[in-house]
Amino acid sequence: MNKSKIEDAVDCFAGGFNCSQAVFSTYAAHMGLDRETALKISGAFGGGMARMGDTCGAVTGALMVIGFKYGKSKAEDDAAKEKSYEVAREFVSQFKERHGSIVCRELAGCDLNTSEGRQEFEEKQVGKTVCPHLVGEAVEILERIL
Repeated sequence: MNKSKIEDAVDCFAGGFNCSQAVFSTYAAHMGLDRETALKISGAFGGGMARMGDTCGAVTGALMVIGFKYGKSKAEDDAAKEKSYEVAREFVSQFKERHGSIVCRELAGCDLNTSEGRQEFEEKQVGKTVCPHLVGEAVEILERIL
C-alpha cells in the first residue's frame, strides 16, 4: 500500500483544498498533469459538487483519476469507455461497502447547501474528522484497483 499518496491527499485537504481536489491532485503528477491544472479541474466538486451535498468530492476526485487513466479519448474507443466504467463501478462499490453511501450530506451528516448545514459542519468539525478519513480511504481504494 502506498501510504505516501494517502498522506499527500489528506495533507492537501488539511491544507485548505476540497476533498475532490485532494484526491485528484495527488495523482496528477503521476499521470502527466501539473498540480495547478488538477486543482482547477477538480475545484467545483467539493462538498458533494459545489456544496450541493450530492456525490462526495473524494468519490468524484477518484472518478476523475479513473477517467484520466482509463477513459476514452477517441470516439470509437469503446473498450476504454467500458474499462473506465468497470473500474469506476468497482471503486463506488468498495466505497459504498465501507461507508454505506457516496452522498456527501449522508456521509457528513449535514447539508452543506444550507447555511445551517455549513454551521453544523463547522461545529461538529466534520472537515477535521469525517472528510479526511473519506479522502484517505478513497486513495486507499484507488491504490488497490488501479
